[in-house]
Amino acid sequence: MNNTGLFNEFPEVSAKQWKQKIQMDLKGADYNETLVWESLESINVKPFYHQEDLKNIPTYSLPKDHDWSVGQSIYVGDTQKANTKALEIMEKGVESLVFTIPNEKTDFEALFKGINPEGLELYFNFDFLALEPIKKLVSLLKDKKAKAHLNIDIINHLAKDGNWYHNMEKDHELLTELVSLGTSNISIIGVDLSLYQNSGANMVQQLAYGLAHANEYLNHITLNGAEKSLPITFKVAVGSNYFFEIAKIKALRWLWNSLAAEYGIKSNCTILAIPSKRNKTLYDYNVNMLRTTSECMSAVLGGADTVCNLAYDAIYHKDNEFGERIARNQLLLLKEEGYFTEASQFADGAYYIESLTNQLAEKALVLFKQIEKAGGFLDSLKKGMVQRKIKESAEKEQQLFDEGKIVSLGTNKYQNPQDRMKDNLELYPFVKTKARKTIIEPIIEKRLAEASEQKRLNDE
Repeated sequence: MNNTGLFNEFPEVSAKQWKQKIQMDLKGADYNETLVWESLESINVKPFYHQEDLKNIPTYSLPKDHDWSVGQSIYVGDTQKANTKALEIMEKGVESLVFTIPNEKTDFEALFKGINPEGLELYFNFDFLALEPIKKLVSLLKDKKAKAHLNIDIINHLAKDGNWYHNMEKDHELLTELVSLGTSNISIIGVDLSLYQNSGANMVQQLAYGLAHANEYLNHITLNGAEKSLPITFKVAVGSNYFFEIAKIKALRWLWNSLAAEYGIKSNCTILAIPSKRNKTLYDYNVNMLRTTSECMSAVLGGADTVCNLAYDAIYHKDNEFGERIARNQLLLLKEEGYFTEASQFADGAYYIESLTNQLAEKALVLFKQIEKAGGFLDSLKKGMVQRKIKESAEKEQQLFDEGKIVSLGTNKYQNPQDRMKDNLELYPFVKTKARKTIIEPIIEKRLAEASEQKRLNDE
């Protein structure tokens, strides 16, 4: 920083001088033991950061015109109801619609009746993989000149379900045909990192697995002669480690651009962010609103393109207008009244965040290279290596939660003994286990508070 004006009156203070002053104030206590802590990613976090921390390390900045949109999810179980809901929430400030399509019989013409896609971003999650209905959707989207992200992610389905949609050959064959339908406005491929976060993977693992996951698609598609333009969408779950989550999203975009450059691909990625379920609680559920607010702020500051909030009661209530309105208004307040319209620029140049971004990216790149050297992401899934590493990370985090070192207000600290939830459960909020045959061990999402909540429910 150049000293001009008022700052000329003050001498520059080096990092060494700051540290010496802190050590004097500690009165003999050990600096590292007292003030430096280690994250789940094995990153040592210091009590202060200085411009010297950015010497000789690269940094990554978003374009100056980068902005984000307010998203809301819609389950298309009933096409008419989904259309009505879409029209209503667009009137209330929603800028991106995230549709979950449960079956092949969805009438897309009816779904988009009266919807003007101009200035709107559309995201899709399909519970099936079939060529004809998706071709019809793409044709409709092209006619409407819509900007859309189809998020076709066969590897996520394998990792989450334990089986392919059909089989490995058929799924990849359909993927190749679907990719050929894409345009600069219609992104076909998605990579869902939220599964890894919600299952307990640390941030380095999330980034490395997401990058290796994407690389499987790049290997397959480039082998089949795809053009050097491949729009891709990453879905990211955002947790409560505020500054680390900002850095994680910045690192993800940086890593994708680095990987894409190796293939000669010039397309940027789109990032859809949603709050994590892992730290959400059944008891004292209103605290979930505080959690999701800070998580949405991290997503915006990290540079997500669309933020889709999670309702405070999502883990135990069916979709309801009140919960969705609160979740939507949290985002609208951030954007319109919190002046977060162009907030992704705020984090640029922050010593702490830039240092974290670089460390997360470097560690993720090392792990990514190890995965590729061992045979790639699919091979690691089939051998159970990814599942084992996520379990190890999840157990470490669970132990910290159980010991109260990871604090969850109202759950493992400051419980309200009068709180009763047994009669409020519309959804089963815990891991469901069902014995069935799978070709790989599935990666299972699990919340940190599940065991303690089950005990409290039994004791009611």
